[in-house]
Amino acid sequence: MDLGLHGRTALITGGSQGIGLAAAKAFAAEGCHLHLVARSEARLHEARDIIAPSFGVQVTIHPIDLSMGDNVRALAQACRNVDILVNNAGAVPGGGLDDIDEARWRQAWDLKVFGYINLTREIYKVMTERGRGVIVNVLGTAGNLVPVSYIVGVSGNASLAAFTRALGGTSLDRDVRVVGVVPGDVLNERGIMFLRQQAAAAYGDSERWREQLKKQPGERMATEEDIANAVLFLASDRAGYISGEVLVVDGGMRSRQRVI
Repeated sequence: MDLGLHGRTALITGGSQGIGLAAAKAFAAEGCHLHLVARSEARLHEARDIIAPSFGVQVTIHPIDLSMGDNVRALAQACRNVDILVNNAGAVPGGGLDDIDEARWRQAWDLKVFGYINLTREIYKVMTERGRGVIVNVLGTAGNLVPVSYIVGVSGNASLAAFTRALGGTSLDRDVRVVGVVPGDVLNERGIMFLRQQAAAAYGDSERWREQLKKQPGERMATEEDIANAVLFLASDRAGYISGEVLVVDGGMRSRQRVI
């Protein structure tokens, strides 16, 4: 299937690892040139050295902390001609209300919430002026499931889901689409960390984390590629009349919640 992405340029934040790196590879496989953003310059170099020769696309790296507004505006100016923006960067701590103080909460939101909003504001303006573009916000399952043990992520992702729907509700009038992807539990480094915590609480042994997979839909978690493929589709011409929607990729977990 031709997704109509060949020759376009995508800006991906958090693009040096995890879902962001998987998305970068997926876009590169479709012939997209890339701007990859992350705080670790070393990881960005590693990503570029893998992607550029493998897919024959241009890969520009930007080692930037997106929790700072001035950095966001400088990045947006440097990447003002991108066709696609994938907001994906974030580092949100687990814990309840009493576990996360104001400083840690604000630090997390400066990157995951205001980082998304600030970069969208800058790129969206340019996209609407030229009448073309797609913005994909990668959120988190806590936007639908609301465990108090992840309250910073719960409230931040819920806010970004509403932000995506609000802006995407009218953006197509200006020939720009704004959409979101909500990943379920993902079997990556961060996902395994949470599985270990769950296993330690349930069995007193973090090494039994694989037993927790039996509770997942299909007895597995999503792969990073599962999420990247959803991002790729929503950014493509095949999704040309989808805007203001947030796609949940969780294997049906949200739909199997029980009434007590």
